[in-house]
Amino acid sequence: MKVFTKVVDLQNQLFAERKSGKRIGLVPTMGALHEGHASLVRQSVKDNQITVVSVFVNPTQFNDKNDLKNYPRTLDADCALLEACGADYVFAPTVEEMYPTPDRRQFEYPPVSTVMEGAHRPGHFNGVCQVVSRLFYIVKPHRSYFGEKDWQQIAVVKAMVRHLQLNVEIVECPIVRDEDGLAKSSRNTLLSPDERAVAPQIYAALQAGVLYAKSHSVQETHDYVVNQINETEGLDVEYFAIVDGNTLQDIHSWEETTYAVGCITVYCGKTPIRLIDHIKF
Repeated sequence: MKVFTKVVDLQNQLFAERKSGKRIGLVPTMGALHEGHASLVRQSVKDNQITVVSVFVNPTQFNDKNDLKNYPRTLDADCALLEACGADYVFAPTVEEMYPTPDRRQFEYPPVSTVMEGAHRPGHFNGVCQVVSRLFYIVKPHRSYFGEKDWQQIAVVKAMVRHLQLNVEIVECPIVRDEDGLAKSSRNTLLSPDERAVAPQIYAALQAGVLYAKSHSVQETHDYVVNQINETEGLDVEYFAIVDGNTLQDIHSWEETTYAVGCITVYCGKTPIRLIDHIKF
């Protein structure tokens, strides 16, 4: 496995691979890798002859400077995990290499980019589209792999691919959870032992909500899940939205859609750490 920090070096390597007819898979990450990321890499290795993994904490998608500053960075450990998973190349650029000039491009794909995370983190999805489009232009992958934990992000990236008419297949991979149900996340490493102990209550409440929904309205189910989590000391719901899985618009009755999804963001602990999850009803 080779690690590249310069765009031109990676592109030269991939040009030769592409010329020989090899199919290229890309797994974009911000590092602090875990089993969820590993599952994406293994799927890419299975599907393609070459797998590239980017490790880059993208500043343009953070609307909180402290969140950017505190985001975990573990490149050596990341590379060890990636090599074990069979990745061929790691792309770990500096901010200056990735953005030699400020990226002024604006990406907006309402309604999928403007609700939920889009509403609560202004500029976040614009930054995601900036960095992912740059990676697509640099790597020119045949396929790119994203985890379903960042469920809304996948919808936004697909909208961007359609808008820019990029020839890349977006592959969605199942969410990976710890044994106690907590969704794997790089942010989990920032949780204290006490915070880590209560965090699984998020998914437990979502599961309970699915059962509750069988005999209750959308609004009642919403309130039930929020109350379940907020009653747990150390957890505070930022938002819980029950939406149509295709449009990402709020639903008001179960009859409105055959694809209802509950999307939630919860603050955990005193710091606090922002955790996201979702469940299909």
